[in-house]
Amino acid sequence: MNSSRLDSSNHPAKLVRTVLVRIVLFIAALGAMLFLPAGTFDYWQAWAYLAILIIPMIFVLTYLIGRDPELLERRMRMREKETEQKLIIKLSILFFVIALLIPGFDKRFGWSSVPLEVIVTADVIVLAGYMVFVLVLRENRYASRIVEVERKQKVVTTGPYAVVRHPMYSGALLMWGFSPLALGSYWGMIPNVLLVVLIVARIRNEEKILNRQLEGYSEYTQKVRYRLVPGIW
Repeated sequence: MNSSRLDSSNHPAKLVRTVLVRIVLFIAALGAMLFLPAGTFDYWQAWAYLAILIIPMIFVLTYLIGRDPELLERRMRMREKETEQKLIIKLSILFFVIALLIPGFDKRFGWSSVPLEVIVTADVIVLAGYMVFVLVLRENRYASRIVEVERKQKVVTTGPYAVVRHPMYSGALLMWGFSPLALGSYWGMIPNVLLVVLIVARIRNEEKILNRQLEGYSEYTQKVRYRLVPGIW
């Protein structure tokens, strides 16, 4: 492990501070992107969406702080090393901002009329996407936020990794892909075309790195054919 990285075993207090600061900033930024464009706090779809994201997140973070701080430290890393990945991350940030601003404006100007049952179904799918993410963390302690291969890292073939090669991105596709509907917006679905493009680009670049650096990954790709969606790709 690079000495510049946060060693959670030696600095548990620093790790906790980092987690607290980031979750507060995340909640503040997410709330601003939802409620400011809407021009009101009377936006129940946004409140439900925030609860679906934040409550499970707090439980997972609390668990990791106590049980697996090393995995949590990996999830705190932000600086990508690969040039292509850096570009993908910048475009991803642009996507998230646009995708979360549109539903608020949709709420303000009444562009969409999404039925309650569609909103509730989307909420369930968003939560299911997060649960896929949790399953990935349970199976893979090397699930870093950035694309990297660590010493002693092994190929994981169990749990969701037995179905697709990149289940964390599958979960992300469910979470973010159905977020606009959960927020009551049809128009917010338009940027999801960019989401799919970004995930595919990230996976293609990541697989080049894994094939080159992670022992046994090439053999794994022969056993598990699909990268993101079973039966499709």
